[in-house]
Formats: sequence, C-alpha cells, structure tokens
Amino acid sequence: MRADRLVAALLFLQHRGRVTAAELAEELEVSVATARRDLEALSVAGIPVYPQSGRGGGWSLLGGARTDLSGLSAAETQALFLLVGPAAAISAEARTAFRKLVRALPHTFRADAEAAASTSLNDPTGWSGLDRPRPGLVSLLQSAVVRRRQVRLTYTNARREPSVRLVDPWGLVDKNGIWYLVAGSERGQRTFRVSRIVAAEVTGERAERPEDFALDQAWNEVVEAVEVKRSRTWATVLIETGYVAILRDHFGRHCRVDADLDGGRSRVRVAAPTALDIARNLAGWGAMVEVLEPASVQAELARIGAELSQLYTR
Repeated sequence: MRADRLVAALLFLQHRGRVTAAELAEELEVSVATARRDLEALSVAGIPVYPQSGRGGGWSLLGGARTDLSGLSAAETQALFLLVGPAAAISAEARTAFRKLVRALPHTFRADAEAAASTSLNDPTGWSGLDRPRPGLVSLLQSAVVRRRQVRLTYTNARREPSVRLVDPWGLVDKNGIWYLVAGSERGQRTFRVSRIVAAEVTGERAERPEDFALDQAWNEVVEAVEVKRSRTWATVLIETGYVAILRDHFGRHCRVDADLDGGRSRVRVAAPTALDIARNLAGWGAMVEVLEPASVQAELARIGAELSQLYTR
C-alpha cells in the first residue's frame, strides 16, 4: 500500500535527517526507483522534503519538520482516528485533542484522517431515552493508572457487603457502558465493577504492574472465564429456522445451531448459568420453542407456566 510507504518514508527521514534513495529502498524493501518516486511524491505533496546533490547528498526533511505521531503506519493512523472521532463528539477536551492530532499529521494525510474520524458517532442514550452515564470515579481511576499509584477501594459485592481493598490499578475497560477496573491485589489479578466502588482514594504509594501486562489480553481472559460460568447448563431446543437469529440475540455466543431439520425447523443448543436462567429466557416464547432436554429446564418451564396459569386464571 503506497500510503503506508509514504508515511514510513517520512518517519525514516525524521529519524535519519538525511537519506539516499538507496538507503530508503533498503529500509522499505523496495527498488531504488520506487523509493525515489516516493520521495518525489512527498515533495510534490507539499511536505518539505528536498534533494541535495553532490557528495554527501541525498534527501532531507527541511528544518527537521516532523509529525509527533511517530511510528504510526497509514493503517494505524486510520485506526487511531476511527477511535478518536466518536470520542471527539462527547467533550470539549476530546475535540481539542482531536484538532491537535490532525495538525500533527502531514497536510496530505489530514483529509483521510478526518474522514475516518467522521465515520461513526457515539450516542450513549438508549432508545428509551435513558443512558448509562460514565461513572464519576473513572477519571480518578484513569489518573491512578497513568501515574501508577495504588488505590484504596471501598467495594461492595453482589450482596452489597462492603470491604476495603488496596489495589494496583492496571487498566479500565468500558464494556457496553459498564466500566470495569482490572487491578493487582494481594490475591493476584482481580476485576472490579466500577459501579460497585463506593469510594476510591489514590494513595502516594507506587503501584506495581507486571512488565508483560497487556490490558487487551488480560480482559480477554476475564471474558473467557465469565463466559465459562455463563454456559454451565446447556439445553437442546426445537424452533422454526426463521427465528434462530432472534434466539441468538437472547443467548449470544451461547446459541449454536445443531442441525437444520425438515419442515423448516432447527435443533439448537443454548446455554446459561442455571436451568432456571434458560427457562426464564424461553418462557416468553410459549409453544414456539420446544425443549427436548434436559429435564431440569423442562421442569422449570412447567413450574413457571403453572405459576402464570394460577395467577391469571379467573
């Protein structure tokens, strides 16, 4: 991709100050003719890249002109602005940062960056008119992560029982409007739901973080562990094939088509933590879904049906 090479050439010029077409060709693993055309393209585009003839000549970036986005390829720059764009619509600080990022790019790359940033919008308000506001503690926790300072949390569990924890904050994750803090504790890596943090105090003590820690990898491990817990009970059901997509919306990745049968029906496997959780999800389907097994899910559906019949039969 030529855009990638042009950005790479510009960054190489920044690093070396002056290069020959041969040196650039070796760096980019292209022919000398291709490297020379790329240098000429940068110059024609208005970037202050000029050739110098004679002994010790080559191509130079006039005045040390540079972009502070060093090391980013064209694809990486586009990915960055795809992320920056939605955030820039939320706050004045984000919009200011966005403008500075755009100005840090060479002029000829700005149009693509701005176009990438405008491809999506973050609207936190649901169709009901309600939204999930960002928890007020997120900014404080983000600051602690950046500054590498330990945090003393007052945290409540699912039974609303509070406890005090001293943790090393490693990163924050926003999963569909719900924030989580990934941190180190005396018991190892732990994940805290920010909405359950009653209070947080940033201490003066330095937080330790493993050198090989990667937030995305750590979060993937958290998600996998949660998904295992969420799929402890499996059921096999029959449903019209046309409704499988809707059933998948209910169960997500825990909905697997086992077989497409004659008569326009499909045999599907669904999972949830307990038989009751599966029954609650299927009860509203009525006779549209037939549970083949296990008996525990069938029993829960029968119990729910009996309760509803008793409640609404006059």
